[in-house]
Amino acid sequence: MNRPAAKERVQWKTIHKDMTKEAIKRSFQMNRQYLLSKDQYSATLYDNYWALSVAIRDRLVERWITTQQQYHKQNCKRVYYLSLEFLIGRLMGNFAYNMGLEKEVYAAMEDLGYDFDELRDQEFDAGLGNGGLGRLAACFLDSMATLGIPAHGYGIRYDYGIFNQQIKDGHQVEHPDEWLRLGTPWEFARPEYTVKIQFYGRTQSVDNKKGGFHVKWIDSQDVLAIPYDVPIPGFKNDVVNTLRLWSARSTEDFELEYFNTGDYEQAVYKKILSENISKILYPNDNVISGKELRLKQEYFFTAAAIHDIIRRYKSENTDLSLLPTKVSIQLNDTHPTLAIVELMRILMDEYDFGWDKSWEITKQTFAYTNHTLMPEALEKWPIDLFGKLLPRHLQIVFEINDRFLQEIMQRYPGDEERLRRMSVIEEGQPKMVRMAHLAIIGSFSVNGVSQLHTELLKSRVVKDFYELTPEKFNNKTNGITQRRWLLKSNSELSQLITENIGDHWIKDLSVLKNLLPLKDNESFRKKWQEIKNSNKKILADYIYKKTNLVVDPQSMFDVQIKRIHEYKRQLMFAFYILSQYLTVKNEPEKFIHPRTFLIGGKAAPGYFMAKLIIKFINNIAAVINSDKNVRDKIQVLFLENYRVSLAEKIFPASDLSEQISTAGTEASGTGNMKFMLNGALTIGTLDGANIEIKQCVGPENIFIFGHEAEQIEELRLKGYKPQEYINRSPMLKEIIRLMETDFFSRVEPGIFKPLIESILNWDTYFICADFESYCQMQNQVANLYRNREEWTKKAILNVANSGFFSSDRTIREYADEIWKV
Repeated sequence: MNRPAAKERVQWKTIHKDMTKEAIKRSFQMNRQYLLSKDQYSATLYDNYWALSVAIRDRLVERWITTQQQYHKQNCKRVYYLSLEFLIGRLMGNFAYNMGLEKEVYAAMEDLGYDFDELRDQEFDAGLGNGGLGRLAACFLDSMATLGIPAHGYGIRYDYGIFNQQIKDGHQVEHPDEWLRLGTPWEFARPEYTVKIQFYGRTQSVDNKKGGFHVKWIDSQDVLAIPYDVPIPGFKNDVVNTLRLWSARSTEDFELEYFNTGDYEQAVYKKILSENISKILYPNDNVISGKELRLKQEYFFTAAAIHDIIRRYKSENTDLSLLPTKVSIQLNDTHPTLAIVELMRILMDEYDFGWDKSWEITKQTFAYTNHTLMPEALEKWPIDLFGKLLPRHLQIVFEINDRFLQEIMQRYPGDEERLRRMSVIEEGQPKMVRMAHLAIIGSFSVNGVSQLHTELLKSRVVKDFYELTPEKFNNKTNGITQRRWLLKSNSELSQLITENIGDHWIKDLSVLKNLLPLKDNESFRKKWQEIKNSNKKILADYIYKKTNLVVDPQSMFDVQIKRIHEYKRQLMFAFYILSQYLTVKNEPEKFIHPRTFLIGGKAAPGYFMAKLIIKFINNIAAVINSDKNVRDKIQVLFLENYRVSLAEKIFPASDLSEQISTAGTEASGTGNMKFMLNGALTIGTLDGANIEIKQCVGPENIFIFGHEAEQIEELRLKGYKPQEYINRSPMLKEIIRLMETDFFSRVEPGIFKPLIESILNWDTYFICADFESYCQMQNQVANLYRNREEWTKKAILNVANSGFFSSDRTIREYADEIWKV
């Protein structure tokens, strides 16, 4: 690499501190020349993106180092956020905004003849997450840094993300998400903090120095966890926290004995097997090898994190028994639960603490966030697999369970059924380790993520545990960061808001309340409408470039974007779309207003029904979009490869937000909050955070339909018969008839039979029960949308009342009530 001259080296040392336009231009040019060995003629767009990224990153580094030094000097209590996903998206634009550099960067690139937005589009979305769980974790990191909370995130540096989704002949086709193919300028390798992780092997009891014994884990197969650090800047406060991601590497590059005999594949077999751990997010666990890899991933990153946390603690402290005074570990769902067992193992086997002291330390250190009400989503692992992979940890789990069950027997003598329900070990063939039970037992705090979710946890899902330790349970309604989801993704609306009420809302979203009087200002409403139309045109242009489909920005953009799952009821949305199609065809006088229906989301590769729903949506889109008699009234589009960067285009352009999960199934949802923050109105059930949205905006400013959670439970207990509801609904009956006669599958007859059978025989998520109520509420939506002034007033009111849903508020609650930092 060419070295700059001495004078330039001095400039380089100081220029990265300078936040001016000229300094950014100079940094950009020097990075391109000396880091990439390119000039303005040979550099590609990606080269220029990289040069600018490093220019922005360099201005973070000094602040990053200073932040970490301050944490060390103050020996403050730190928060460690463990999550299998961090859906951080693209970083360059977000970092520029958080550092207050966006205007200077835009101007610098314009001076040099480049478009900042075009360079931002060169960045790959970081493939570190799938859906709401990972996006929530990313919002929380942003808020922790903005609030100045000493925090570290821990996760896995996946070589490949969940997958890139392609729609081919209506089917989802998965392709590798090679987000690291060209590297990333945002990470720093830290090989000096490598951790050795053990798997398999056996245990051996040995005497310790205190006259007792401890257990050694021997004959294991080892993998190296290499850390990579990503800076997480707060908003204009010079705080930069750290996201540490672990990458798996083999302890040996190859086995020389095999290599020398010519068996080259066997020579590198162990290396490949070891490094599979961090290859891909969520391997298909429909097969045993996939389950084993998933469990390996969960232990790999939690064990590395616990070792790293203890290393950092010991650099500032000596007495491990005081760990909870300096460390609070938040488990983001059950995936990191093995951290509880790993800390127990280290305290007992490596530091010779007794069981009681180790358990006391552990229970005071961990807090657990539950994210699901779905029984099948509460993780369980077969004991045989668990014991084979982690023999020492299974011993500890058994001991935790034995002691816990003794406590239950003393508290509830003779209640054998309660013992069975609460045991960490689920009896059956095979026996299973219940990770949610382990997380609750081993944590001092258990929280849900919306009011309804927390109440259902306490009254249904883990009722026995709530009765045992009610003081553990609390609610922390989820939130989103306004820096990403309004300031960055909806710049025009952000500017309008700032011009009228100032910019304090960027750090305190409750300030948006000051917009309320402006909803009655005609001039303000007109500007608001112009911005919404502009955002819709931007999305329409994107759709045309990607699909060659022309959509009408004057139509209502009716949107459902989220992970594809039966309980989220994309199928019910599809049925409503068909009801509108049939109305236009058969009773056009009853059709109210044109709509563009937009659906997006990925289905897990092994989830047959979810993938079939995608196919169904694409088939009905093909029928509707090709019908010249309806295309000026209805258009349907499945947006391929939904991801963070695409979401940033969709939310600002949306008119109606579809939050229609079966009541009592969605823990919270955060998409509903992003729509609300960008001025879309919500149609939904009383599920998840929809309930809090209704409380904030009032029942007249949200479109609520369908059965409530208790009513759904009553239907289930009485013996729900979907056919009764189909018989009462001529529209639903006609939709089912068209499906049965392959109207939407002429080329592939019978392909939708599983969907039909599911609806007719089980309808697990009560689509039929809610369908008529849904259609009636949609008529109210359409009628209101025709009155644009009233619609706009309600849109402004929704944005003005969205302050509660800032992740800053959520994190303050965690900090004050759980972490005590």
